[in-house]
Amino acid sequence: MDAARVIAAADYQRERWRNGAGWTRQVHAQASADPAHAWDWRLSIAEIEADAPFSVFPGVERELVLLQGEGLRLRFDDGATHTLLPPHDRLRFAGERALVGELVDGPTLDFNLMWRRDAVDAQLWHRPLVGSLAVFVDPGTTWALHQLSGQARFEAGSGLPPLQPGDTALLRGGDARRRHLLDGGGELLVIRVSNL
Repeated sequence: MDAARVIAAADYQRERWRNGAGWTRQVHAQASADPAHAWDWRLSIAEIEADAPFSVFPGVERELVLLQGEGLRLRFDDGATHTLLPPHDRLRFAGERALVGELVDGPTLDFNLMWRRDAVDAQLWHRPLVGSLAVFVDPGTTWALHQLSGQARFEAGSGLPPLQPGDTALLRGGDARRRHLLDGGGELLVIRVSNL
């Protein structure tokens, strides 16, 4: 696979949730070397149009970010609750925890980062983009940049198209550290996935 590529929002694959209770747009799923698992980490955007139980993912960590809508209440079976509020509130939690998502006031779109905790580690940040941003990608790591708003361009000669709202860039580590330079304005979700 290319060391760097941009996945346009129009190219995300729409599919049913594992439990059939909703829809998701898969941004990327990194195939696992372990035949017992389909992926080691995954990026997707959940379309939540009604209150619904979330799928359970044993052995997986999750981080959910509100992209659009008035809010999503996460009601866990253990009695805990957390409400994701605009703009871009987020929560990290274990995939084993059963929960129901309850809409605060109308449908939501929610960015979903999931990773198998025995295979990789992942971190997610919400960052403004004002001018230039340098991303240094080390061997064994992948960075994902999801454009929330505004637009951005990679440096000349990169061969990468501009990032429009909703697009995602994947920047993979090779044999040596690589630098990617991005310039623009708006907001990004910045994700780093590191092999264990």
